[in-house]
Amino acid sequence: MIDTRNFYIDGAWVAPLEGTDLPVFNPATEEPYSTISLGGAADAEAAIAAARRTFPSWSMTTPAERGEVLRAILAVYEARAADMAEAISTEMGAPIDMALSDQAGAGRSHLKAFIRALDAFEWQRPMRPGTEGQDLVFEAAGVAGLITPWNWPMNQVVLKVGAALAAGCTMVLKPSEIAPMSSILFAEIMHEAGVPAGVFNMVNGDGPGVGTILSSHPDIDVVSFTGSTRAGILISKAAADTVKTVSLELGGKSPNLVFNDTDIDAAVARGASFCFANTGQSCNAATRMLVERDAYERAVEVAAATAEATVVDLPSKSGGHIGPLVSQVQFDKVQSLIQAGIDEGARLVAGGTGRPEGLNRGWFARPTVFADATQDMTIMREEIFGPVLAMMPFDSEDEAIEIANDTPYGLAAYIQTGSAERARRVAARLRAGMIQVNGAGRVSGAPFGGYKQSGVGREGGVWGIEEFLEIKTVSGIVDDA
Repeated sequence: MIDTRNFYIDGAWVAPLEGTDLPVFNPATEEPYSTISLGGAADAEAAIAAARRTFPSWSMTTPAERGEVLRAILAVYEARAADMAEAISTEMGAPIDMALSDQAGAGRSHLKAFIRALDAFEWQRPMRPGTEGQDLVFEAAGVAGLITPWNWPMNQVVLKVGAALAAGCTMVLKPSEIAPMSSILFAEIMHEAGVPAGVFNMVNGDGPGVGTILSSHPDIDVVSFTGSTRAGILISKAAADTVKTVSLELGGKSPNLVFNDTDIDAAVARGASFCFANTGQSCNAATRMLVERDAYERAVEVAAATAEATVVDLPSKSGGHIGPLVSQVQFDKVQSLIQAGIDEGARLVAGGTGRPEGLNRGWFARPTVFADATQDMTIMREEIFGPVLAMMPFDSEDEAIEIANDTPYGLAAYIQTGSAERARRVAARLRAGMIQVNGAGRVSGAPFGGYKQSGVGREGGVWGIEEFLEIKTVSGIVDDA
């Protein structure tokens, strides 16, 4: 294993120029187990310079050449899937089985989707039929600054790196300093796959340090960020002075609308389990469950039973349990928001503050369900990012939609109904970027992103690649007769 204090710049592991040591903690033990460096301005500048030097040559490679590089990355990634799962499980607490199938698996799925999208993409096309000599040309936008979070590390790293690489961009990645080990391993994978020097660069750091430089530097053309809405606003402001393209995947407070014409027990159990998955640390978690009133009390019983049946245990163990929250800061935030729900009068029907029984060490939280929440309560307004579900009844379809849309966010929404007509009608009125009905999944390569303060732009598949492209019109070139 390389020295985890080093950065990957211009095809080599290099010592920090302005590094400050930072311990990496195992959230299940609260013990530090590795040390990284937080880079400074000089480190970010070196990585940006490498990407800028490489951009002219990399941007002129053919789509087929970039596709071969992606296939090489995929092959190495698949060979090291177990290593990746272990890295993710240890750094952010995902149970090892889930870390392998879902966390590491997401990176593999996105690489395959980008390869498919790249193979099918038309890089030059007529503007419309009958407009000979009037072409649209799609070209790499430039050097990309990629800033990723800790909760789904490879999901987000690959969504950005894979898309930027396919587009012909060079890049600098700043992963989360809370869960950086999987990205260090990913840089090893990129090196082993033979990605040309300078195309991919990685510098660890925090937001005020490296993140601010990537957001404001004149040699960065595109910034792609996933994280909190607050940080996304700051990044947008920092990028404005140099008029960059900014893509943001931010927070969520997604509603789950449960109508009485569905299988209530199955729908509620499924929805509550989805809320608790990844210990609630997913931006698209269905954290607000809205239930038609005549089915509400039964739904509360099922949700409470689902919470009580959700096992919380060590991430190193095999099984279908959930693990700890990622950090002391996150643990304290979740505890304070659970207490806010109690203080503001919501009915606590499962869980509550404190650690689960038998887990006195580690940042473990109790799967928690609140009933009788109201729209003005903190637990219905703020993104908790923990295993906490808030429930509320509604009396009509119109009221359900009004409550669902009463949020500054608009990432995802979920509908449970036995009527396809109702599902179409409600989906059309929900202000969210992704609507899932009756537990349906999302196909690989589907666009991921939301409305309002949930972000700008889309990730995944062809839509993700387009975030790193410029469109050029070329008029007047007609093939010789």
